Amino acid sequence: MVEIRRKWRPRLGLVVLGVLLAVLVVDTAIVLGFRLFDQAGAHMGWVELGALALATVLTLTIGLVLGRTLTGPIEDLVKLAQAIGNGGRAAIVAPPRQGTEEVARLTESLMALATRLVDRNDYLAGFAAHVSHELKSPLTAIRGAAELLRDNQMSPVERQRFLDQIISESGRLARLLDRLRELARAEGAQPVGTTSLAGLLPALRSRSARLDLHVTGGADLVMPLAEETATIVFGYLIDNSAEHGARRVTLDVAIRGDALSAIVADDGPGVSAGNRDRVFEPFFTTRREGGGTGLGLGIVRALLGASGGTITLLPDAPGQGARFEIRLPA
Repeated sequence: MVEIRRKWRPRLGLVVLGVLLAVLVVDTAIVLGFRLFDQAGAHMGWVELGALALATVLTLTIGLVLGRTLTGPIEDLVKLAQAIGNGGRAAIVAPPRQGTEEVARLTESLMALATRLVDRNDYLAGFAAHVSHELKSPLTAIRGAAELLRDNQMSPVERQRFLDQIISESGRLARLLDRLRELARAEGAQPVGTTSLAGLLPALRSRSARLDLHVTGGADLVMPLAEETATIVFGYLIDNSAEHGARRVTLDVAIRGDALSAIVADDGPGVSAGNRDRVFEPFFTTRREGGGTGLGLGIVRALLGASGGTITLLPDAPGQGARFEIRLPA
């Protein structure tokens, strides 16, 4: 955390009061100066005394107004920030005083930032719990198999079975760690660039030779994605279709509304009604036994989000399986 160098600093209210007093002193000095050089009389008249009294009242009034519209709301902001640090989401409430328009905007920005930070903290807490669970399962299996291998009376067939289990679970751990690294990179800064689906086709067709890949619509439309990012996004979706038994995948790109839309549809079994709301959940997969990690769609969504895009699961269509729509700024 960046720390502010500790030294004495005047409070805002003290600075405002000092400026106002300085203005009052200057006004008084000017009046007294004129009287000093005025040969007509030695005493100040009632008009001059009234003017000084009025200046004093105005100075105090201005100080009060500044205190209520500036220094008070800023103090409330300090208390709000401290309360959020101690109380979390429950403390994110608008302070009673917000002062000027600038202070009100600052308050709104602080509350929005605090909400994002709390949401991020909740996401990380849940994600950490998922990661620990996903890592614990294969580690438990590996440890159990290793302990059983200590038995000298074990037959060669049983020994080979437990060795295969260790190798399988180790591979599952390696895939999970690879996906976690990819997800971390996806949520960071992404390369800037553009590409078209026509330029990606050779790389996409090489990912799965048994898939019949078709492109309809505007294959030459320029997408605001770097070629590397677009290859990962569409590659994950095509791999997902192949892993779920699809034989044909159709990519349809067009301008729909105010966005560039790319629909990825396959002829596989589709997504069951009970799983439709869970496909983007971290670590959710129906292929855990086959090595699925449940992070592929999360990586796709993170990559698209970094470029201002979104991905959604479309409703089922007759004769088609899973259908995902990617929307990007046109």
